Amino acid sequence: MSEKRDYYEVLGVSKTANADEIKKAYRKLAIKYHPDKNPGDKAAEEKFKEAAEAYDVLSNEEKRQKYDQFGHSMGPQGFPGGAGGGGFYQSNMSMEDIFSMFGDIFGGHGGFDAGGFGGATGGRTRARAQRQRRGTDLRIRVKMTLAEIAEGVNKTLKIPTYVKCDHCNGTGAKDGVAFATCPTCHGTGSVTRTQQSMFGPMQSQVVCPECEGSGKVITEKCSYCHGEGIQRKDVQVSFRIPAGVEDGMTLTLQGKGNAPRHGGVNGDLLVVVEEVKHPELIRDGKDVIYNLMLDLPTAVLGGTAEVPTISGRARVKIAPGTQPGKVLRMRGKGLPSTESSSRGDELVNVMVYIPEKLDEKEKAAIESLKGSPNIQASEAEKHRIFSKLKHIFE
Repeated sequence: MSEKRDYYEVLGVSKTANADEIKKAYRKLAIKYHPDKNPGDKAAEEKFKEAAEAYDVLSNEEKRQKYDQFGHSMGPQGFPGGAGGGGFYQSNMSMEDIFSMFGDIFGGHGGFDAGGFGGATGGRTRARAQRQRRGTDLRIRVKMTLAEIAEGVNKTLKIPTYVKCDHCNGTGAKDGVAFATCPTCHGTGSVTRTQQSMFGPMQSQVVCPECEGSGKVITEKCSYCHGEGIQRKDVQVSFRIPAGVEDGMTLTLQGKGNAPRHGGVNGDLLVVVEEVKHPELIRDGKDVIYNLMLDLPTAVLGGTAEVPTISGRARVKIAPGTQPGKVLRMRGKGLPSTESSSRGDELVNVMVYIPEKLDEKEKAAIESLKGSPNIQASEAEKHRIFSKLKHIFE
């Protein structure tokens, strides 16, 4: 399988291109490589699909930000989402998906006829009309501790959701059969509209406003859902959030959102990670940081100190003469990455506590050390220590 080309390169725009420039570039390529202008040309069809995929990402602000940060490494699957087929971005576009975008590009809401392209759209109108009916997305926030982030976590939640009505099978009609042919579109699900554009007169087939593309109208409403085709219900959803996620990351569970009125495709459930701050540890990417305050005797003579870790507590060895600003590295005690199997470290930043008040006995002990050559620092050593202290307390 050949390597994907850069999306900006595909559309022939710079990485600073605005939305209008991206749209114009895609419109030009869509016309050039449209299957109706290149019948049987597989290479043109692939370029047509490639341009559509690039536009799908770069025209969406959220997708574009992720692409600029991670490139193709986050797609098509993104990071594994567990149950529900989650991920940051799914890019498995069909020809129907591509044609459904033409409403934004050419001014219609589905099919279009510009310079002989009408033949490709007639047979697709009903399918596109049904695809356009989609339920709304749901968004929930899930709090995670560092311990949960370190290992990943399985969640099962009850979420208030609109689901299709069981009594009418989501149609909104009594018993699911009380229908008649739509008088506006005569059962086709679409109507034709003509308008002027930069290409001249353009015909577009749009979803029938009367029947919303179904070709049928309800003659008697379902008494349970009052003709809406949906009901409110608490739905139990199970999913896994992988290890290594960060605050604000979003897991997409496809088809777990609200059902649409009168049938169609469910929306998605967007699970937003909310990281709970640890009372003692500070997260820095994959690493965690702990500021250890040592007493003066331990810093001078050495010993051990107890520090918190993500999974509990541990003891670290303190070498004699440990200076303020010394960083002790506990390898593998950090967090995993969503992109690799590597794990971060815990960095213990040493600070030394200098007491503000001493009793007479303690003062005498300190005074007795004043003349000792072992504790007299050179000017260079003083400067080094001062620099570290300044960095810590700024």
